[in-house]
Amino acid sequence: MTVDQAEIGAMRRALEIAVRGPRGVNPQVGAVLLSPAGEVLAEGWHHGAGTPHAEVDALSKLAPGQARGATAVVTLEPCNHHGRTGPCAQALIDAGVARVLYAVDDPGAASSGGAERLTAAGVEVVAGVLEGDAHALLESWLTVQRLGRPHVTVKWAQSLDGRAAASDGTSQWITGPAARADVHRRRAGADAIVVGTGTLLADDPALTARHPDGSLYDHQPRPVVLGARGIPDDAAVHRHPLPVLHRDGANLFGEHAGDDRASSLLTELRTLGVQRVFIEGGPTVASAFLRAGLADELLTYVAPTLIGSGADGADHPALRSLGVSSITGQIRLRTVSVEPLGDDLLIISQPRPADERADDRADEGEK
Repeated sequence: MTVDQAEIGAMRRALEIAVRGPRGVNPQVGAVLLSPAGEVLAEGWHHGAGTPHAEVDALSKLAPGQARGATAVVTLEPCNHHGRTGPCAQALIDAGVARVLYAVDDPGAASSGGAERLTAAGVEVVAGVLEGDAHALLESWLTVQRLGRPHVTVKWAQSLDGRAAASDGTSQWITGPAARADVHRRRAGADAIVVGTGTLLADDPALTARHPDGSLYDHQPRPVVLGARGIPDDAAVHRHPLPVLHRDGANLFGEHAGDDRASSLLTELRTLGVQRVFIEGGPTVASAFLRAGLADELLTYVAPTLIGSGADGADHPALRSLGVSSITGQIRLRTVSVEPLGDDLLIISQPRPADERADDRADEGEK
């Protein structure tokens, strides 16, 4: 089915207004209603849990019968269940909408199926319009729906030779101001920020999201500290606008990952009750999440500097054991982007699905 430029423009607008809604348990969704001539009739977005969904919000701005024959452009497949509100798919059918375009399928076991209901009622349905853009908007919510846990970003900064600190343990600063500003901007997009007690005691981070002038972003991630060691009373994290959550972590870390540790990390993530978690470090915590297969996105800030190991052999690698004993067990990644930040580079990558890794090994075996 063809999609015209007016409909593409409407989807871009729907994505733009979707972010007006709060980020929380429910997805941020936008909707635009077009007349048969392609003119905008109304716009709507989801204002939060318990309020009308985006499609119904847009329909509420029209007179009775005004939506008959219209096209609804929505960032997420219209829902098909009775929750705090009725199914949006049925609301569109009742309003007489003739055509529905949406970007991303609803993965919910209870809420999916809106497209099928619409099609059965004779409504023309087109899926996957600007799907990539919508997926970026809904990424954390989709992770929660599909995996039952928050979306996890693991971040670390390293020298060109893979070190996170000098032999005496000092690590501030490996990267420059542009890279640090980027980290803070990304912190502000997270619901929780996680460090281990090792990093907390070594660097005394505030774990806030700050503008380059030192002022705080409006949204702050909740600070979470994992580890058995205590947090000093005068630690900077206690001055965070949100109370720090300290989890013992005694069974979470270790050089060899077992199912029990992976399960414990997963439980900790679910206990946080948020959508997006930012793993700030250090190497022990970052490696634990990677070993457990709980990282969805990796942010690696690489500075053009060399540190090496100390004369006494002291070494501070950016990552610790990942449980890889053979090259066949390596954690293969997909490079999403490489971005220059001043003199530094930010490499954004994602762990590759197991089926892709299997294909790679098969291809290598044929050579």
